[in-house]
Amino acid sequence: QVRLVESGGGLVKIGGSLRLSCTASPYTFSNIAVGWFRQAPGKERAFIAAISWSGRRNCYGVSVKGRFAISRDADKNTVYLQMDDLNFDDTDVYYCAAKATDNSADFNIHSSTYNYWGKGTQVTVST
Repeated sequence: QVRLVESGGGLVKIGGSLRLSCTASPYTFSNIAVGWFRQAPGKERAFIAAISWSGRRNCYGVSVKGRFAISRDADKNTVYLQMDDLNFDDTDVYYCAAKATDNSADFNIHSSTYNYWGKGTQVTVST
């Protein structure tokens, strides 16, 4: 069982930045692809970004491409989501998700393919 904990959410002004972190325990992120999703009340969970366990492949949702960046630090067993130029539409609860894989280049944009989920961290963009 992999436990994921997100952190770094909070209140930020429009145009500002935040960096979210996702830490896994007790296992490391080896052989695990990681994705970030977000969800507002009453809406479906939306894909934001994903990264392979090698860290060499990643992809982004259309609404965040060019503004968000996903990365991983194997030494710290942490995956990051750097969010820049935030706008009101970015206000959501952000979730980290993980899926076990033997393919170092594997990742997925579909939430149904992920086995493990964190509890989420709230991001609120204000004036």
